Amino acid sequence: MEIITDFCFFLLSVILISLSGVMTPGPLFAVTVAEGVKDKIAGVLISFGHAIVEFPLMFLIYFGFTQFLVSNMTQKVIGLVGGLMMIYIGFRIIKTRKKAIEEHEKSRHSSLIVGILTTLANPYFLLWWATVGTALIINAAIFGFVGFLIFAVIHWLCDLLWNIFVTITVFKSKRFWTKKVHNIIFGFCFAVLVGFGAWFIISALL
Repeated sequence: MEIITDFCFFLLSVILISLSGVMTPGPLFAVTVAEGVKDKIAGVLISFGHAIVEFPLMFLIYFGFTQFLVSNMTQKVIGLVGGLMMIYIGFRIIKTRKKAIEEHEKSRHSSLIVGILTTLANPYFLLWWATVGTALIINAAIFGFVGFLIFAVIHWLCDLLWNIFVTITVFKSKRFWTKKVHNIIFGFCFAVLVGFGAWFIISALL
């Protein structure tokens, strides 16, 4: 009975820590907002794209590959490549903003790809998993492999529910937007992505 109580408290901490991370504005949040203008289910597709990268990474950490993540060379390469990718995605969002509504059908394919690329391109995603995420996985491992699997699913569900909330909110509210508000939203997404991209590149070069 005690182990069940401990596991429940652990899962509660996972939910709180995961939500605190996913709700912090960053590159993935920016692309979720941008894709949400086109499609209300974009949050689901972005989350699945995120999962394609995140689940294998969680398994690698569980089986002891954390040292690869904290390698200085790994972080520099990901910082440079990731920074360039962020800047590219930012310019892509600005370029397609006028076609945002018309691209509804195409967005269902691109949202999944954008979820994958934005996750891969974010060096702080790897840094989070090399530190906070690894600590959570170590605690999850105390409850065995099943405990780890439950942890992994709960963590991803936090991402999924938040991204769904963001895209549905953006999609349903766009009918009240003026052209100026529309440009401000896309300008915000562009600034976040290019800003983070530049920061990643500079950090990798220092």
